[in-house]
Amino acid sequence: QPTEFEMRRRNEKFAKDVREGKKATHTSRAAKLAHRSPISAWALGIVLFVIFGGVIFELARIIFL
Repeated sequence: QPTEFEMRRRNEKFAKDVREGKKATHTSRAAKLAHRSPISAWALGIVLFVIFGGVIFELARIIFL
């Protein structure tokens, strides 16, 4: 396990790199949540299936009947 001095030195280096504009190696939880979609992939898939599936079935009904 690293000593307190080593951890402090690494933290200072990390903070300096971030201030200089270098990409952080690990993004924060808040940053990850900010980039997430408010709707899950499954829910989006179901909504798209209902919308486009209905259109496809309606077109099939019009064309073949």
